[in-house]
Amino acid sequence: MSTAVCAIQHIRRLRGGSQAHLLSASDGGYYVTKFQNNPQHLRVLANEMFAGRLGNSLGLPVAEVKVIDVGAALVDCTPSLCIDLGGTRLPCSSGRQVASRYVSDPERSMVFDFLPENFLTNVANLGDFARVLVLDKWAANSDGRQAVFALNPLGLRRYAATFVDHGYCFGGGDWTFADLPLLGTYGSKLVYQSVTGWQSFEPTLSLAEGMSADQIWRCAGNIPGEWYEHDIDALMQLAEELYRRRSRIRELITAFRTSTRNPFPNWTTSSLIS
Repeated sequence: MSTAVCAIQHIRRLRGGSQAHLLSASDGGYYVTKFQNNPQHLRVLANEMFAGRLGNSLGLPVAEVKVIDVGAALVDCTPSLCIDLGGTRLPCSSGRQVASRYVSDPERSMVFDFLPENFLTNVANLGDFARVLVLDKWAANSDGRQAVFALNPLGLRRYAATFVDHGYCFGGGDWTFADLPLLGTYGSKLVYQSVTGWQSFEPTLSLAEGMSADQIWRCAGNIPGEWYEHDIDALMQLAEELYRRRSRIRELITAFRTSTRNPFPNWTTSSLIS
């Protein structure tokens, strides 16, 4: 598992309901940091780490997740390092927070959290949107699938998608599994145009279906206890439920396929057994 880093400098506040901040860290990297006193729920920190590690184990292009230690001195001397909650502005928590590595140097390259549909065809790894659906259905992501797009530094007008923001996996703070067909899916159907059958979800699907209980628990290991109120029994139950749910991933994807959204128009009847 990755080691912790220390926050060095506040770069800027980021958009989104968790009110994350971009920080530079002691390893020279930049990290999207969610704080324990974020407006969504304490457990979104645990969710980010657990689901991020699962995604990494499945070979998906997910942001690397680490523990970042944010010192009280940095918070005290940085007024903009704050959370707005119910009309009140509060300092961000100090101590151990969850950090997702930013996909590039924010001073030297451009990263987009949205692309118009006519630009999505320029995403080099567009097929990974089908594969990340395996993770989102397995982990019951109750948010829409989020991705960021980094422009090729060689200037070839090609983008690489990285999947981020797993805070609402496992039902967010509830740690429940609401399996509604459209949850955890990307907003544009264009990203699913290449899906023609079950082979379009490989090798991610087979890796998830074959993941052992020990592998799943290793992804939950060393998550700071304060991120889930030290309720180790609840964390173990969550891991056990994920182990049981492996056999339902195809069923959950099928529910999305047969929804009124018709996300996979190129998945023909003849390809259902492939």
